[in-house]
Amino acid sequence: MARHTVEFEVAGPWSLENSREFWEEMAPVPPAEAGGEGAALRTVFHADADWLQVAAEVTQSGSTARVTVTGDGDLDAAAEQVRRFLSLDVDARGWPAVGDRDPVIGRIQARRPGLRPCGFHSPYEAAGWAVLTQRTGMKAAHGMRDDIISGHGTGGAFPEPEALLRLDAELPWRKTEYLHAVAQAALDGVLDGARLRFLEPQDAMREVQQVKGLGAFAAELVVVRGANHPDVLPTQEGRLTAEIAEQYGPEREPAEIAENWRPYRTWAALHLRVQRGERLGTVGTRTTGTPTG
Repeated sequence: MARHTVEFEVAGPWSLENSREFWEEMAPVPPAEAGGEGAALRTVFHADADWLQVAAEVTQSGSTARVTVTGDGDLDAAAEQVRRFLSLDVDARGWPAVGDRDPVIGRIQARRPGLRPCGFHSPYEAAGWAVLTQRTGMKAAHGMRDDIISGHGTGGAFPEPEALLRLDAELPWRKTEYLHAVAQAALDGVLDGARLRFLEPQDAMREVQQVKGLGAFAAELVVVRGANHPDVLPTQEGRLTAEIAEQYGPEREPAEIAENWRPYRTWAALHLRVQRGERLGTVGTRTTGTPTG
């Protein structure tokens, strides 16, 4: 098993502590190792370049990120995937200006400095989660995911597509059939994270919706939190819409407000959702199943 480390300067504000806190609060499955202040972020996943398992550790020193990946596959691609799902590949030097233009966002930035959206490990995992949460409560979805990981995964990671294709479980609402479709789409390259990030978001969502069982809500989740696209205004998230109406007034259109957030609309939406969770006491309860967390 090989080990590969890359160090790079993160462009713009970044706090591993705040990002790790978000990861631990909002991820459908907790990281491999949660830590206190100053701790590394550690997790295990299957890299979408070759679907081999990877263990990753991320640390911060000032503006420098250190990503160490261990596994048997393409570790350069795996490290790039870590950069993508932690938003470390995004040039955020213009992000503070969003807060200058929009005081609502600016106040949240001040409370959570350096917070960057942390997505699913891959669009494939996001698509699997979307299937599990369809017509199902979060507690039951977590239970099904845990059972799939214990029965078909290794090392605590969500199983690779080949293993998911072998899933033979009596899940409700055609979930097994849809999970098989997700696995096949991943093997066919439809859910490749780098490719979906490169596409225009609406084009990417249309492609995702060609996968059996994935509708508009799921496609948004896959692109926003699976490919971790930085500039999408989610339209399928009721809690975000409610927070926008509360902060800016119900008469204003979200799309109009979000023009001030470009090219970081996903980031601004995340900050609003975090604020709503803080106010309503839902942050930290691991009830996510939504495109913006």
